[in-house]
Amino acid sequence: MISPLLRGTPGAVLVRAGAMIALIAITDWRVEREIPLGFLYLFPMLLVGSTLPRWAIAIVAIICTALTEAFDSFPWQPISAIPRDILYFAAFFCMGLFVFEVGRSRRLAQDHLNRIEVEIQRRREAEEQLKILVDSSPAAIFTLDPGGIVLLANDAAHRLFLLPPGSLSGTPIGHHLPALATVPACSSHGQAFRTVMQSRGRRSDGDVFLADIWFSTYWTSAGPRLAAMVIDTSEDLRCREESSLHQLLAGSRILVGAVSHEIRNICGAIAVVHQNLARDSSIAQSKDFEALGTLIVALEKVSAMELRHTANQASAVDLESLLEELNIIIEPDLRDRMVEVSWNIASDLPHVWADRHSLMQVFLNLTKNSVRAMSGQTRRSLTISAYSEKDRVLVEVRDTGGGVNNPDSLFRPFQPGAQATGLGLYLSRAFMRSFRGDLRYKAVSGGAAFLVDLSPAFSLTDNLTQDDEQYSPPADRRPRSLPRESEPAPSSRT
Repeated sequence: MISPLLRGTPGAVLVRAGAMIALIAITDWRVEREIPLGFLYLFPMLLVGSTLPRWAIAIVAIICTALTEAFDSFPWQPISAIPRDILYFAAFFCMGLFVFEVGRSRRLAQDHLNRIEVEIQRRREAEEQLKILVDSSPAAIFTLDPGGIVLLANDAAHRLFLLPPGSLSGTPIGHHLPALATVPACSSHGQAFRTVMQSRGRRSDGDVFLADIWFSTYWTSAGPRLAAMVIDTSEDLRCREESSLHQLLAGSRILVGAVSHEIRNICGAIAVVHQNLARDSSIAQSKDFEALGTLIVALEKVSAMELRHTANQASAVDLESLLEELNIIIEPDLRDRMVEVSWNIASDLPHVWADRHSLMQVFLNLTKNSVRAMSGQTRRSLTISAYSEKDRVLVEVRDTGGGVNNPDSLFRPFQPGAQATGLGLYLSRAFMRSFRGDLRYKAVSGGAAFLVDLSPAFSLTDNLTQDDEQYSPPADRRPRSLPRESEPAPSSRT
């Protein structure tokens, strides 16, 4: 009966409460019999308690108490009236306060329920998105119990191990990834593992592959669990090894060419001496002299082998992307050595014609040489700039390493005093010339700069053959003697 009166806006409820108070007061005033009607004010207090705050409920309770006392037939005497009025006020106020607290609790409960429903809906949406992400992921994802038994696995995991869909759950992971089965389970107060490892995996047909595994251990109400994501990196291993073999063959080819060039120079000098000695008839008739001539001819044949350095691995290379990879590679080492590096890369660089791995080796050699040259300097600054100039693309590597004492010997192999074999710059320039580029030294104030000269990809055709280009060492062909002690020492840059 009361619930229809509580419906509507707060203003409508207050109007109903005021009307009920007025009706009760008029009725109590008109009835002459000694019938107390003050208890009827409890009903409008129900309405008041559902809309007004506590202080307003107290005011309405005071008004109802005054109306009850005013129209009551009992005489007002302080001894009996004051306790009676206190009782009236307490009854009215407590009734309104009870309804107020019930309504407040109901609203709080409703708000809490709404928040729970929203959280449930969001959790359901997140679980659906996570399930879609896991199921559609190209990486194998699965969870394990403490015994190494697969609990859940996505489709990529079944494809990785060549298993029918849904058959991986309930099987031990040790059959496919033995290293993962040895990971200790996480205890409720123990250390959790969040790391990556590389191990060998085995498919259902016995095929072995190399796998990168990202895994983490965690604790749930059902016990410890392990979640792992696995990627087959066998193709990366093959590409890396093939690239290393290509670099080894290219470097060995150039190295043999350099050795042949040095032998040819020595043979030329020996041949001149042999021809001069042949004029002496007494020496010319000697068997040892004839053997020496035969040896010279044999050495000349060995050194006369022309090695072709083809650019069959060259292609269009995104120079901006390659320089970003270079930054990723060298940035930690530069930071540890307190070298300040600046990158000035033009935004409109075209693709260049190069072998990506060889070009990366050239940049790495130049930056390492610069870091080595700046090791004893107070100011260590490395600037790498890339820009287009006419029909060429230039990359400048400039440092504050103090410059080069003898620039003429920079690109010569087997330099006396150079670190290792002194082939770094020699091989770098040979790599550049193998795909129609070049490497030059540029003298600058307070340091050194090397220019990597590249051809734009659009200016070359893609149908290069092995006869398109023949590698020839940059050094001169004439015989030269060994450097004397009085000659300036070559640069430490290799």
